[in-house]
Amino acid sequence: MLKACPAIADYGPGGAIASWRDLMAAAVVVRSMLGISPSAYQDACEAMGPENAAATLACMLERANMINSPGGYLRDLTRRSERGEFSLGPMVMAQLRANGMGDRLAG
Repeated sequence: MLKACPAIADYGPGGAIASWRDLMAAAVVVRSMLGISPSAYQDACEAMGPENAAATLACMLERANMINSPGGYLRDLTRRSERGEFSLGPMVMAQLRANGMGDRLAG
């Protein structure tokens, strides 16, 4: 996850992410920084699970300059997740490719 979304590490406890718990703590900070409401994040946690919601925010942080409405985007992803139309895997893989790591995943 950190190879795909290295920026989230700055928001972890002590400026690092060593566990899923650290990632979830960092996501709460990022949620606030991106202007996402607590209710939108709570809904995402309920629909996706807290680990996946945190990972989604990590991916969103990487592309924050391209997202006009982070709260609206997260709510859309949450609705898609509830309908079974959203999977975190492709989002993470796209970030890995964007960071030049996609070629290292095969084999």
